Amino acid sequence: MLPASKVPAAVPSAWQAPLPQPANVADLSHWWQKQGDPLLVALIEAAQSASPSVSQALQRISQARANQAQANAVLLPGISAQASAGRGVSQVAMPSATTIQGGLMASWELDLMGANRAVSEAASAQVQSSQAQWHDARVSVAAEVANLYFSWLQCRHLQTLAEYDADSQQESARLSDLSANAGFISPSQAGLARAAAADSRSRLSQQAAQCDVNMKGLVALTAMGEEDLRNQLQTAAKVTTALTPPAVARVPADTVAQRPDVFAAEKNVLVAAASVGSAKAQRLPRLSLNGSIGAMRVSSGGIDQDLSTWSFGPLAVSLPIFDGGQREAAQTSAEAAYHGAVQSYQATVRQAVREVEEVLVKLQSLQAREQEALLVQQSYKAVLAATQARMQQGLASGLEWQEARRAAWSADGAVLGLQLQRKVAWVTLYRALGGGFEPSKS
Repeated sequence: MLPASKVPAAVPSAWQAPLPQPANVADLSHWWQKQGDPLLVALIEAAQSASPSVSQALQRISQARANQAQANAVLLPGISAQASAGRGVSQVAMPSATTIQGGLMASWELDLMGANRAVSEAASAQVQSSQAQWHDARVSVAAEVANLYFSWLQCRHLQTLAEYDADSQQESARLSDLSANAGFISPSQAGLARAAAADSRSRLSQQAAQCDVNMKGLVALTAMGEEDLRNQLQTAAKVTTALTPPAVARVPADTVAQRPDVFAAEKNVLVAAASVGSAKAQRLPRLSLNGSIGAMRVSSGGIDQDLSTWSFGPLAVSLPIFDGGQREAAQTSAEAAYHGAVQSYQATVRQAVREVEEVLVKLQSLQAREQEALLVQQSYKAVLAATQARMQQGLASGLEWQEARRAAWSADGAVLGLQLQRKVAWVTLYRALGGGFEPSKS
């Protein structure tokens, strides 16, 4: 009896984490195009074209299709043809003779035990698994490019804030030196201001380096020239891309079914089951049928002779009796591989559910944190406006105003950081939902 090619996997009836709202994009296969950022789409397409992992996945599809063609061919009769012509003397004192012959030979293994059918089914499942892995590779590349792209955009904004902060700290250090020279503050306080200015310049240098690192990553992924890529990104740096959230199916089983890795793992179970069936069939009798048709004409001494032949058979049965345990070992190995494939499939399903649940929890937390960060940002902007008004009335010093500016910029940076984290989480959710994979088209 063959093992089951479809095995159950534990999937919860409902998500434990709250679903994001609003989420009105159901077609993930065109999710990037719907974000309204043509540069991001172009970068993703360039990276997918240059990606070795995507290229290798395509090669695996070609190999799987070739294996499928070979497996299907075994189910059909094999026919070969041969032809020859010759002239010579075969016996002493006999005239020369011309011999012309041709023939067709056919052989067919009658797959009564299903060994070849099992191999064919396994090859077909392997093609589908390879196609799913190709889609998964493309989704992974798209997610990696998007995360780097968003990181670079946010990095540039933070670099601008760091430049403002460095200028502000430098101005504070100048004002502190003037105050120290006038005796209003101690030299140590002026020294602290100079140290803060140097520290802000160091952070600016670090931020600029991080932006360059992100740029190098995009260059490597997309295989584009760095100068050309920088020119294109300069226009994008002025635009803040707001992602449209993807929709999450309310039934976890529907979401899991759209994951290419889950689909590939399920097909791997089918491949392993077919391998067990093939190994078992190798221990059973095998039936084969042969036949041939031969045409032969001999011309000698003005006499033509037709020596055509044909045969049907033999119908042969072969039964393995003793092979030192090779076939039994092959079956045992196939059964062990099948159990491993089943466990891998069930683990892949659990991991798929976990990934979606985790990103849903993270999105909920980020939404709450961003709302609080926006309140903090508004508060510091109000403090900055009030300090500026007081300074104009002579009630606040330039140092107080610079401190209020830096606090407002810090709040802006916190909001930018949370916005980046939300974008990364949306990208993670896009990948966790399968990236628009459609099993019916595999």
